[in-house]
Amino acid sequence: MSERSVRSAFLAQARFCDTMDAPLTGRVAAGLAEALDDTTETGRRVLAWPGNPIEDALPLRLVGGLRALALRGQAPDLAALFEGQGDPVPMLKAVLGDHDAALLPWLDGPPQTNEAGRSAALMLGLMLAARTCGLPIDVIEIGSSAGLNLLIGRYAYNLGGTSIGPPSPVTLRPEWRGPPPDPVAVTVASTRGVDIAPLDLTDPADADRLRAYVWADHPDRYARLDAAIAMFAADPPLLERGDAADWVEARLAEPQPAGHTRVLMHSVVWQYLGPERQRRIVAALDAAGERATADRPLAWVRLESDRDLARHQVHATLWPGGETQHLAMSHPHGRWIEPVSR
Repeated sequence: MSERSVRSAFLAQARFCDTMDAPLTGRVAAGLAEALDDTTETGRRVLAWPGNPIEDALPLRLVGGLRALALRGQAPDLAALFEGQGDPVPMLKAVLGDHDAALLPWLDGPPQTNEAGRSAALMLGLMLAARTCGLPIDVIEIGSSAGLNLLIGRYAYNLGGTSIGPPSPVTLRPEWRGPPPDPVAVTVASTRGVDIAPLDLTDPADADRLRAYVWADHPDRYARLDAAIAMFAADPPLLERGDAADWVEARLAEPQPAGHTRVLMHSVVWQYLGPERQRRIVAALDAAGERATADRPLAWVRLESDRDLARHQVHATLWPGGETQHLAMSHPHGRWIEPVSR
């Protein structure tokens, strides 16, 4: 990618943040588009990025590193910048120079915005599976990050006035933009997840890394994150390290208990997998779908980005049959959900 394309990616991220109710974060991203230069190793690496900076979430990698510095109190001017104070460009130039070595590792991998709020959107797919199949659900999730969405069956939900789930320290109440869904009992019998580089929420450094990816504009997310981390620590779900395509192929090849719906679930991960892994996962789902029966159904529930609309979409595919339904549009962090009219 050219330097111009990289700078344009930061400006595109700023616009996207604005549409996602995060103008403070957008302001930082826009400032980086101008502040980055070749006087730091971070600047040189970013401006010579070999891949696609949008698909690689390059702006959010660097913004996450900057947010970590602010949260640790290591850059007071940066903390003020995330509060909307000061001129972004000179402030960012100074921080990039002073904290070059600390920021470089944040470029090594994509952001892990393991947002518990996404479970509200994903729950729509589980509700469809429960309503259609009437069976307990076994969730397998790829791109689990720290595993907070593996707690999907332990959260409580208020979806436009419809209550779902057990009593819980975390209740998800997205702004609901449409008629509420019909209530349905959802029994999550088991959850199991995988990530290429899972975070360990029992490690304070990993927990702090997760907090750094929470946008400064959304303080409510910090409180929810801390509550979800406590739930996870009290009873950790099964979270493995591995390649998403390898893992899906292996899980879908395992015998499925009779009387259970198996659900492959993921959120904001598809773009990071690349075409070959995507192809393998779809092929594995198609093959497993051919084997699905009324007593052993299969579902694919996903919340993924549609950058053309600057929104995220919730889709669910159910087998037998392989019918895909577009269930809703959603804020990427679950702040609002707009169900699709039928």
